[in-house]
Amino acid sequence: MTKRALLFPGQGAQFVGMGKDLCAASAPAREVFAEADAALGMALSELCFEGPEETLNRTEMAQPALLTHSVAVIRALEAATGEPMAADAMAGHSLGEWTALVAAGALSLADAVPLVRLRGKLMQEAVPEGIGAMSALLGMEPDAIDAVCADASSETGKTVVPATFNGPGNIVVSGHAEAVARASELAKERGAAAVRALAVSAPFHSPLMEPVAAPLAEALDKVTLSAPRVPVRSTTLDGYLDTPEAIRQALIDQLTEPVRWEQCLRALVADGVTDASVVGAGRQMTRMVKRMRVGLKPSWVHNLPKEA
Repeated sequence: MTKRALLFPGQGAQFVGMGKDLCAASAPAREVFAEADAALGMALSELCFEGPEETLNRTEMAQPALLTHSVAVIRALEAATGEPMAADAMAGHSLGEWTALVAAGALSLADAVPLVRLRGKLMQEAVPEGIGAMSALLGMEPDAIDAVCADASSETGKTVVPATFNGPGNIVVSGHAEAVARASELAKERGAAAVRALAVSAPFHSPLMEPVAAPLAEALDKVTLSAPRVPVRSTTLDGYLDTPEAIRQALIDQLTEPVRWEQCLRALVADGVTDASVVGAGRQMTRMVKRMRVGLKPSWVHNLPKEA
């Protein structure tokens, strides 16, 4: 029996033009973007469709844009087919976990869009520009990355930790720029296949994001969270987000805890998932999941099929 998971991309997948063709073809997609515009009190749709790119790439804009786009894809397809988009489970990479919760009915779009904009704004403001950094250390095992981070932190007196586990030999570290630079040097010395500094504006998924936790928790307390209609697998907790309490905790924990994306997908496969679709602006994620060799070869769903 085939079990299908819907996967949702995180920050970095955004691009100018996202959702434009979809909205031209689908009234339900236009309604999603209009709802997001109203919730934010600004023309998020115009920013997604026309840019400018530098504004769309800002953390506080990219996050609501990606969430809105993925939800618009789902609603457009459901309207075109006349039936709910089939899914036995959902999961998302960082910001994508918020999208999964909206898609699963645990959080409304009108509540989620302002929350993720706030999340992005707080994450950007938590660490002054230039103080933090992130870098992908490729071709090394998790234990070796742990050692690199521990040694770099000890040598510099600053923080660097594993931040995302994106598949075998694809681990991103995050923290103070000085410590990330030293970890990158040590990784090269110890046999990393490649080291790539990421073009990000803050050290996400590290202890440096701790100042974001309290104000985001306060904002979450003001909205209604519900048990999801479809199981949502966490990337920080080892399990599914099946209660409002678990959802709230996971959304706070993911600020400072690593994104265990590979572990999440392997758990879905262990639970019987055989088919997956990446929904939204997920071309990069689709390729990444295929390279992970976890037993999934996902399709990319971002527009209406030609016959729809």
